[in-house]
Amino acid sequence: MVETAGMAGAPTTPIETTTDRFRADVLDASMRQIVLVDFWAPWCGPCRQLAPVIERLVAATGGKIALVKMNIDADPLIADQLGVKSIPAVVAFQRGRPIDGFVGALPESQIKGFLERLVGPIEDESDALEAAQAMIADGDLAGAESLLGELASGEAPNAKAAAVLMRLYIDSGRIDDAGALLDVLPEAARRDSEVAAAAAALQNAEQAQDLGEVDDLRNRINFDPNDLQAYFDLALALNAKGLREEAADALLEIIRRDRSWNDDGARKQLIQFFEAWGPMDKAAVTARRRLSTLLYS
Repeated sequence: MVETAGMAGAPTTPIETTTDRFRADVLDASMRQIVLVDFWAPWCGPCRQLAPVIERLVAATGGKIALVKMNIDADPLIADQLGVKSIPAVVAFQRGRPIDGFVGALPESQIKGFLERLVGPIEDESDALEAAQAMIADGDLAGAESLLGELASGEAPNAKAAAVLMRLYIDSGRIDDAGALLDVLPEAARRDSEVAAAAAALQNAEQAQDLGEVDDLRNRINFDPNDLQAYFDLALALNAKGLREEAADALLEIIRRDRSWNDDGARKQLIQFFEAWGPMDKAAVTARRRLSTLLYS
């Protein structure tokens, strides 16, 4: 969302300015507060990467900085006058003059450092997310839930906070709450890799809800070692208890015995485990290697 009106104070969303409005939107406004101009173009991939980060960090300054965006394809004159040679380019104005800037889609930590040089310390959502994760580590689940809920709500929820909150619900057995949170997330948040992984974990947890106890499933296998459905159910139950290596073992055993069982169901479920566990998870790395050996040996 981009505003097109002039700046009476600190807008809650960035302003899209033009050559004609540049004096009012930037130079005049910078007499009251620092104005950051983000020079961009629709075809610029790094510009799209930078935009949500800088918008969030500017919002975290609490009105100390205003953000103005300028499409150099539509309005190239100002960028030319300032010597902008590549984009994204960000220039800070104060008292009608450029005072600092940077070029490129810098890491978030560097952008935050740039803004803090202008206005002092910034406490943004990443700080709050770290605080929530520390609460979880300390066992303060209620406090973490409250903080994560704030970050994960609204029109532009923090996707990473939503993913952490979903996993908190899942680990607490609150499967319905995790599903309800996923249902209200906008499509952009659902595409986040951590949300997608949490959604896969939720699906695994939902599948495990109606299964028997692990010991009962092991007894089924002892009674009938060819009961591949029992192996499959055991994998889901073990995963629900956090026993990832054993869960993978059960699915790999199915694949070893019958690769095509249940329309390739064991391999598909194992891939879903990988998505939920994340690419760097030790159990996922080991099981992925063993799966490749089974499939291609």
